[in-house]
Amino acid sequence: MSLQNKVAIVTGGASGIGLAIARRFVTDGAQLVIADVDEKAGAEAVETLSPYGSVKFVSCDVAERLDVRNMIAATTTAFGDIDILVNAAGLMQDVDFLEMEEDEFDRMMRVNLKGQFLCGQTVARLMVEAVAAGKSAGTIVNLSSISAVVAMPRQAGYCASKGGVDQLTKAMALALAPHGIRVNAIGPGTVNFDASGDGNGHANGDRALRHKVAARTPLGRPGEPKEIAAIAAFLVSDEASYLTGQTIYADGGRLALNLTMPSGEA
Repeated sequence: MSLQNKVAIVTGGASGIGLAIARRFVTDGAQLVIADVDEKAGAEAVETLSPYGSVKFVSCDVAERLDVRNMIAATTTAFGDIDILVNAAGLMQDVDFLEMEEDEFDRMMRVNLKGQFLCGQTVARLMVEAVAAGKSAGTIVNLSSISAVVAMPRQAGYCASKGGVDQLTKAMALALAPHGIRVNAIGPGTVNFDASGDGNGHANGDRALRHKVAARTPLGRPGEPKEIAAIAAFLVSDEASYLTGQTIYADGGRLALNLTMPSGEA
């Protein structure tokens, strides 16, 4: 699916799923801005992806409105109108519910939910102006999680924030539909990645984790970042032109499973 002449922003694009999406977009022809708080990883991502197309890194805390405005300004200055936004920046924290501090909960909500609101609203305003000027409508993809639907006892803040992302996605889609702007989300299950975004999996070397993933995933393995990136590429393409307000759960069948799968290993 070609993204030639499209301008895209991927927040959290310096590593993990965000980097895999950035890689897919730039190889599909997009002019790309990677926005992340990790400047070192961002510089490395630009160096890695630049041979494939136009890539720029912007340091940005997505939960800070001024940072978001500066990110948008840097994008429009470098490439022009914004066609695609992927909100992939996020945090996960493992902490006992009874021991969770208020600031820890706030941090999850601030980055995972407020960040998507700020970036989505700011970019959407520009997209609405572009449509009013006779240009094509843009599209937004939010990164959710199966944790929006199922929960884990030590991830209350993460689960709450991702549940919010699913509802935010629906509300954004309804608000922007009159302008032709589509908003969807991707809810990954267990995804196997390293900082390069290549999918050289942590679980591959952890027998206990492999068993856990196999037991709760009908396909018997974690996903790869490139598989999530493929869904993002579809959602922002014209092939998904009648799809909005949806969360696609890429989970290897996990949400459909009521029990556990038999293990294939002794």
